Amino acid sequence: MSRVQLALRVADLEGSIAFYTRLFGVEPAKRRPGYANFAVTEPPLKLVLLEGEPGQETVMDHLGVEVETGEEVAAATRRLAAAGLATFTENDTSCCYALQDKVWVRGPGAEPWEVYVVKADADTSAGPSRDGAACVCGPSAGRSTPGAATCC
Repeated sequence: MSRVQLALRVADLEGSIAFYTRLFGVEPAKRRPGYANFAVTEPPLKLVLLEGEPGQETVMDHLGVEVETGEEVAAATRRLAAAGLATFTENDTSCCYALQDKVWVRGPGAEPWEVYVVKADADTSAGPSRDGAACVCGPSAGRSTPGAATCC
């Protein structure tokens, strides 16, 4: 089953976890320092909460579609490229405490979208980016290549 992912950067992680637990009626599927995710069955949603700066309003970090297999990621990559969208692929990347394969594109408002599969749990939130900088979730602002320096 595929599901849409919404990743939010929140100032109050614990307060946000409490709110979304009540809103969706489920506990987080995964909690780590500065991170939580919810696997909501109805509606099918992967809600990711990333700890932001204190006092900052909640903002969308990135959007995604979680799929079940690497072949689905590869098929999405082919379909998106054939549609003329600039794609950026990452395979065997460790982010958000999971080993993932993914493809990134940007929407017309520069909003980052990923199609990804979780292959296994990982002990760390992020691995290094291609340019050696610390990995952050979603395509980095100001980069021309969708997905550059990404994770999640």
